[in-house]
Amino acid sequence: GNSGVELRPVNYKGIFMVHCTFSLCLGDKDGSKVTTVAATPGQGPDRPQEVSYTDTKVIGNGSFGVVYQAKLCNTGELVAIKKVLQDKRFKNRELQIMRKLDHCNIVRLRYFFYSSGDKKDEVYLNLVMDYVPENVYRVSRHYSRAKQNLPMVYVKLYMYQLFRSLAYIHSYGICHRDIKPQNLLLDPETAVLKLCDFGSAKQLARGEANVSYICSRYYRAPELIFGATDYTSSIDIWSAGCVLAELLLGQPIFPGDSGVDQLVEIIKVLGTPTREQIWEMNPNYTEFKFPQIKAHPWTKVFRPRTPPEAIALCSRLLEYTPTSRFTPLEACAHTFFDELREPNLKLPNGRERPVLFNFTTQELSSNPSLTSVLIPAHAQNQAENSSQSALAATGRFFTFSLSQTPRLSSSALFNNLLLRFQVLTAAIVV
Repeated sequence: GNSGVELRPVNYKGIFMVHCTFSLCLGDKDGSKVTTVAATPGQGPDRPQEVSYTDTKVIGNGSFGVVYQAKLCNTGELVAIKKVLQDKRFKNRELQIMRKLDHCNIVRLRYFFYSSGDKKDEVYLNLVMDYVPENVYRVSRHYSRAKQNLPMVYVKLYMYQLFRSLAYIHSYGICHRDIKPQNLLLDPETAVLKLCDFGSAKQLARGEANVSYICSRYYRAPELIFGATDYTSSIDIWSAGCVLAELLLGQPIFPGDSGVDQLVEIIKVLGTPTREQIWEMNPNYTEFKFPQIKAHPWTKVFRPRTPPEAIALCSRLLEYTPTSRFTPLEACAHTFFDELREPNLKLPNGRERPVLFNFTTQELSSNPSLTSVLIPAHAQNQAENSSQSALAATGRFFTFSLSQTPRLSSSALFNNLLLRFQVLTAAIVV
């Protein structure tokens, strides 16, 4: 049933791949071009498999390359394919990082494959990811243009899920380095948020210098503006604070025209940093004389009806001293998010809330004592009931066969068991 087959061999680092293009495929009634590639799954062993997709169209581009939307032939699901030029001298850091990640608030790498370019020896890396229709930037702008405020429950949902994604990647020592509304993908129906674009991400190592010219300007932490190269993952927390402030204000809180102007915008709100704060950001600037400006009260930065808890959280994220900023888990445990922990919470559209409390041991590793706050009683009971049901189905405690528990995947079962132990140990610790 296929016609017009074109086979193009691609040999990259000893990997032989066949890139096939068909003009027709089964079930393809309108004759759209179908592309078939040998793609490696994002997680698991390196076993390339045949993947076919169709209906390819460009949905984004930039200095990094091009992003396409496509439809998988076998399932009909939409995917996003990020195509970047591969430097043969280096491994692609984005690919290495994405292959490690598996979290409900991080966009999933389904497959990756290499393709040849128009020029000789030109090789492209293609990252095949879940397609998510919206992002926080577009949703926020929609409300701003309509002169409306984004409903506070959505501010809470989006920020909470962002902090969960940061807690997860930071637990592996990975810093995203480009947190901004455009990189927070959204399903507007379910309110599920997924962090995307790990093109700037890096596993930070103590004592290893990093580039300071990183992160989009409005969301750039002050230590980066000061040229620090030994920064930590707390730069992501500053950026997240900027996103929260933007959702509350309806516009960026620090809209600088340049790097220097960015610092001026920050000083206008936070006041002039003290000598100690400057030393914490970059010791080389402690003798630099800054004009003395008083901090603007946070309550006057935001609209009159802004919840005090939102302002309090913002003030703990946007701190000059990197070590004074909240960790992602501390942010998740903040009272601003208490509404999300209520047992009967529903979305404004009537749907159930997204999954919010399925924390793993890895996520909680930075501060296990917060477990009792982060996993509310109703979620603990639900998790315990799930694990008890799963264990009962096997007939014996711990001597079970995973194949006998069809309702739970092996990872879900282990997560439930781990959750029980986390709840028990947290109760002892607390």
